[in-house]
Amino acid sequence: MNLTAIRAIYIFEMTRTFRTLTQSIVSPVLSTSLYFVVFGAAIGSRIDTVEGVSYGAFIVPGLIMLSVLVQSVTNAAFGIYFPKFIGTVYELLSAPASFIELTAGYVLAAATKSLMIGLIILATAFAFVDISIQHPFWMLAFLVMTCLSFSLLGFIIGIWAGNFEQLQLVPLLIVTPLVFLGGSFYSISMLPPVWQTITLFNPVVYLVSGFRWSFFGTSDVAVGYSIAAIFVFTLACLAIIGWIFKTGYKLRK
Repeated sequence: MNLTAIRAIYIFEMTRTFRTLTQSIVSPVLSTSLYFVVFGAAIGSRIDTVEGVSYGAFIVPGLIMLSVLVQSVTNAAFGIYFPKFIGTVYELLSAPASFIELTAGYVLAAATKSLMIGLIILATAFAFVDISIQHPFWMLAFLVMTCLSFSLLGFIIGIWAGNFEQLQLVPLLIVTPLVFLGGSFYSISMLPPVWQTITLFNPVVYLVSGFRWSFFGTSDVAVGYSIAAIFVFTLACLAIIGWIFKTGYKLRK
């Protein structure tokens, strides 16, 4: 394992993040804080408790997941797309580093950025609502696993994208709607039976549900299913990345 290559890519990506701190960190945190104000304070004061939890606290895990999922995909996608865009990807491919090491460098950097944002949003939430974390270890585990798995997805999107419009297509038109429809702002038990069944086909439901369980001890689906869903998704992304580097898809002209 070429740890020097992983470290070099990781440091480069993290340095780029701190050069654009406002856009990379401050902007998503402020945007999510507005959700706390609107949904937590304004609307939440007019809604009864959901599954025994105040509405303002209930939406905290969903809001964190919303930001973390989008940022994980976006950060990883932009990270690998720019070397493709300016042509330096060929230097990476000719370097003495395997695709595992190249992927690890970009994915770990993107996951670190998303994890930082998620933890900052969590700390910010305490200023707006009264929340408690029943299972802090699992809360952090779900957060880390989600950051890593969706950073892998973002890495795939960055390789697939042929232009900036395609680069933003999946985060804006697929990931964000799935999060909103995945129980971020409500419990799926509140839906009619037929819609509950349909919602269970949304993979984000399992992420949000498992993450919310770590806070309040309640979930829409069994926690075991949530963990299994993350592992299956991660393995699928790894398999696709392996195929991409083996075939040179969108990497070699």
